[in-house]
Amino acid sequence: MDRRIAKTRKAIFAAFDALIVKNDYAKISVQNIIDEADIGRSTFYEHFETKDDLLRAKCTDLFGHIFVPDGTEATHTFSRDSTFEEKIMHILYHFLDDKKVIKGILSSEGGEIFLRYFRGYLTDMVRDMRPGVSDVPREYLINHTVGSFIETVRWWVGRDFSDAPEALTKYYLCALKGAALAG
Repeated sequence: MDRRIAKTRKAIFAAFDALIVKNDYAKISVQNIIDEADIGRSTFYEHFETKDDLLRAKCTDLFGHIFVPDGTEATHTFSRDSTFEEKIMHILYHFLDDKKVIKGILSSEGGEIFLRYFRGYLTDMVRDMRPGVSDVPREYLINHTVGSFIETVRWWVGRDFSDAPEALTKYYLCALKGAALAG
């Protein structure tokens, strides 16, 4: 990506992040984003068609990073070859690193858009990593695993990220195991 394009996108994302921390998604206008990013209207529309398109791009950038590359970051290390547990923890660390923005998004109507994209990425990850259970249809198991993790994230955000990602990962995996044994 051209450096100027990357710089503009970064400014737009930063403006959106600053606004979502202070405002409900529904109350943020494209004009607010333009003003915060200090760019022109036509510049915004060269990159995004709508505010929802911006949120989708933010999700794509975030989830593309979480679910694809390898690397070391300030708070954690991750790998394409990570276990299911490590990938869950990686997601949680990203949410914790950006907790004000994540909380802002999930506590507004933008949360449903965000979670729809998140569900898609999680579904692909679970489908690739989790083995089936002989007595349970695979698609049901995938849906349950993904839905349970989304609710775990909502619970965690509602508790203001009070548990460490390692602890939350343990809770989630124990609950999944317990659900599997409940029969």
